[in-house]
Amino acid sequence: MFVNDLQKYLVEEYLEHYQEGQINRREALHQITLILGSAALADRLMAEHEAKAAPSKPSIFSPKPTPAQTQPGVTVPPDDPDIQVADVKIPAQGFTLFGYLATPKKNLPAPGILVDHENRGLVEHIKDVARRAAKAGYVALAPDLASRAGGTQSFANPADVTGVLGQITPDQIVSDLSLALDYLRKLPEVQAEKLGATGFCYGGGTTWRIVTKRADLRAVVPFYGPNPPIEDVKNIKAACLGIYAGNDTRINSGIPALEAAFKAANVTYEIMIYPNVNHAFHNDTGQSYNEIAAKDAWAKTLAWFQKYLRG
Repeated sequence: MFVNDLQKYLVEEYLEHYQEGQINRREALHQITLILGSAALADRLMAEHEAKAAPSKPSIFSPKPTPAQTQPGVTVPPDDPDIQVADVKIPAQGFTLFGYLATPKKNLPAPGILVDHENRGLVEHIKDVARRAAKAGYVALAPDLASRAGGTQSFANPADVTGVLGQITPDQIVSDLSLALDYLRKLPEVQAEKLGATGFCYGGGTTWRIVTKRADLRAVVPFYGPNPPIEDVKNIKAACLGIYAGNDTRINSGIPALEAAFKAANVTYEIMIYPNVNHAFHNDTGQSYNEIAAKDAWAKTLAWFQKYLRG
C-alpha cells in the first residue's frame, strides 16, 4: 500500500489528526490523496479509520502560523546583528535545490548544521530554527525537500507540500540532503570536519536517514522522527540524541528497536522523552507547542552539539 516508510509516516500523521478531530474529513482526504497519488486508495484508508474519528475541531493548518505570534525571546529575527541570512540555490541534476542559510558574523569558521524541515516544507519557523542555530555560533543550512516540485514557496497552501514529500523516494531524500551537506561542508565559513544535523517530525525522520548514509556527520539531534531502516543503524558514526514527546505513542513505539540497534552497533546515543507533551512540541507556531519542554530540548540540543561537534 505504501511506497516507503516515510510515506507511511505522513499518511498516518493525517489519519491521527483526523481521528483526534484536529482536521475534518475533507482536509484529511485531500492530503492523503496528494501523498499517495491515489484518491481511491486514500478513500479506502479513510473508510477504515472512519469509526475511530472524533468530531472535527478547527483545522490545525489554518490560519497559517508565523513565529511573530509567539512569545518574545524564543525566535531570532532575520536582522539580528549577530547573524546574516541568505536564500541559496544549489545546482542539482534536473532541478535547483533551494535552501536557507544562516551564518554567525563572528568566530568563523564554525561547525555546520543541517536543519531538516517538518512535513510542510521550508516554512518560516524552520528558517527561524536555522537562525537560532546561527545565533548559537553554528553555520546552519535548511534545505527545501520540496525543491523538485518548485520549492515550498511555490505552494499557496503549505499543507499541500506534504503531498510532494510523500512522492519523494528515500533515495531522493538522501541524495538531496547529501547535496546540501556537501554545499555546507565546502563553505569557507564552515569547519568541514565538524558537521551535524537536526530535524523535526518528518525532518526528524530524514535526519535519521541521512545519518545512516553519511559517516562524516559527527552529531545529530532528531526530534520525534520515525526510525530509519533498523538494518542501517550499524552505519551510524555520529553521536545521536533522540528527542521524543511523551504522548507521541505512534512514534515512541519505535524507540525500543532503535535503542537495541544502537547498542548492537555501539553507537553513542541518548534518548530523551519529555512527559505529558505532544508530537511537535518544539514548534512555537503550532497548537502542540510546550514552551518549557521546547526551551529545555533546544538547550540540550546545543549542549549535545557543543560536546560532540565542537569538542
